[in-house]
Amino acid sequence: MTDTNAFEIFLVAPPGLEPVLADEARAAGFATPTTCPGGVTIHGDWSEIWRANLTLRGATRVLVRLGSFRAFHLAQLDKRARKFPWGEVLRSDMPVRVEAVCKRSKIYHHRAAAQRVEKAIAEELGATISKNAALVLKVRIDDNLVTISLDTSGESLHKRGYKTATGKAPMRETLAALFLKAAGYDGHEPVLDPMCGSGTFLIEAAEMSVGLLPGRARHFAFEHLASFDAETFAKMKAAAEGTTPEGPPRFFGSDRNAGAIANSRQNADAAGITPLTRFTEGSISDLQRPNITPGLVIVNPPYGGRIGNKKLLFALYGTLGKVLLERFAGWRVAIITSDGGLAKATGLPFLPPGPPVDHGGTKVKLYQTAKLS
Repeated sequence: MTDTNAFEIFLVAPPGLEPVLADEARAAGFATPTTCPGGVTIHGDWSEIWRANLTLRGATRVLVRLGSFRAFHLAQLDKRARKFPWGEVLRSDMPVRVEAVCKRSKIYHHRAAAQRVEKAIAEELGATISKNAALVLKVRIDDNLVTISLDTSGESLHKRGYKTATGKAPMRETLAALFLKAAGYDGHEPVLDPMCGSGTFLIEAAEMSVGLLPGRARHFAFEHLASFDAETFAKMKAAAEGTTPEGPPRFFGSDRNAGAIANSRQNADAAGITPLTRFTEGSISDLQRPNITPGLVIVNPPYGGRIGNKKLLFALYGTLGKVLLERFAGWRVAIITSDGGLAKATGLPFLPPGPPVDHGGTKVKLYQTAKLS
């Protein structure tokens, strides 16, 4: 197994936003963030793995590379899997499941490969194999090199542990956090979302502003590992706690749907940041500029591939752009949409858009402006 003081750790990211996650990891003091397709590689010990899960807002999952070996046929895979030091990481009393991928290798049957590793773990360690296990080992066989990694997160990290109310096509918290960072949000300026849905952008921004940990209210798969130290982890959480959220509001959400506003308020309350937020029911044409220093308007409007008929949306985008240009001088605008024509319909002076990013099976881009004049 790899030296436990220098694990290779893979932070899964939405393709297209890997550099933004690398910037977040770098700012948080993680060692050697390096982008690659689908994520960011860093290095560190188990405490860094815990910290990545607990503190990084943009990572979808945190995988740790446990080790690798060559295997050219199933019998060799079986033999070498039995010699792998499973007991250094896994506990015999915790169920586990194995997922395998085979590429360009003499071992080409991924299910057979997974079964061999599962059998080795069951017979050498004594752990139960279960398809419902929270602990997931990922075996990748590429060019006859077997690489064994462990998903240390469990449920996707966008599941913060407190959001209970969602509407149509919700933005995942991890994706919202990365779009906020890509739009230049640093935690110090007001944020307004005029189509706030369940409030994801505003709750993420508010938490960032006071240093609330994204993983503070949930559990992780690594808590079931042999390497886990509950006392040390508790101290880590306590040491990283942010400040108590206090008003006046700096994060403003509106939506024409009363149910969306109720959801936003419920989620903000569950997150503990209600004093920082203000949610009001209203249409785009009713939108008013808050009496506060200019900041960021960020919005994920409906688009044809997501909700509704695209032809009916041009007027909505036009109204949004007109209102922002007339009432929000000094504010920056960031819009997430799948359609460049809809973005153009706003009449806003957008900079070149960001890369395509998958959002629920639809490719979207971030369009943003400099400060409006």
